[in-house]
Amino acid sequence: MPDFAIESAFDGLVAGVDEVGRGPLAGPVVAAAVVLPRALPVSLAGLIDDSKQLTAEARETAFAALRACGVDMAVGAASVTEIARLNILHASLLAMSRAVSRLPTQPELALIDGNRAPRLACPARCVVGGDALSLSIAAASIVAKVVRDRAMARLARRHPAYGWEQNAGYGTAQHRAALHRHGATVHHRAGFGTVRQLALMLDAD
Repeated sequence: MPDFAIESAFDGLVAGVDEVGRGPLAGPVVAAAVVLPRALPVSLAGLIDDSKQLTAEARETAFAALRACGVDMAVGAASVTEIARLNILHASLLAMSRAVSRLPTQPELALIDGNRAPRLACPARCVVGGDALSLSIAAASIVAKVVRDRAMARLARRHPAYGWEQNAGYGTAQHRAALHRHGATVHHRAGFGTVRQLALMLDAD
């Protein structure tokens, strides 16, 4: 379980930063930045974990609790167009930078999940596996995941064949089958191997 040890070692305002959506075949990459209060209620801390370890219902509960407690948080995204232009790594870093810049108060340190830090106005520390170690990063992973999943569910109403409300744009069997049948939408990542291969196959038919 993540805890507050990394944040507590720094005497200043610390933001946890994480991104969601590097792997999907469709949709934006989304990042969140979260500043947790030092006197975090135990009941709230108990809801926070690496978003990948939580059910969708548990993520929604934690997200609602973070908002109800007035926790400072912000979200940034990079579009499919930006992913194509920059590549997924640099688009993810851009989304992180945008999230941090949108916090109501700028942090004195950003804890970044992973081994690459975006360009920020404040110092940054990379924490590999940070969503399992840092409570702030875990909270950011929840916020980013909930926001992105909701965005993909909204897109699914316009493009129902791909099942984005269930797979969030990841390459499930249902999603791949729909790509075979219907081709790619403007929300698909044309540069990703699976999408590009399917487009070439359809063009050859």
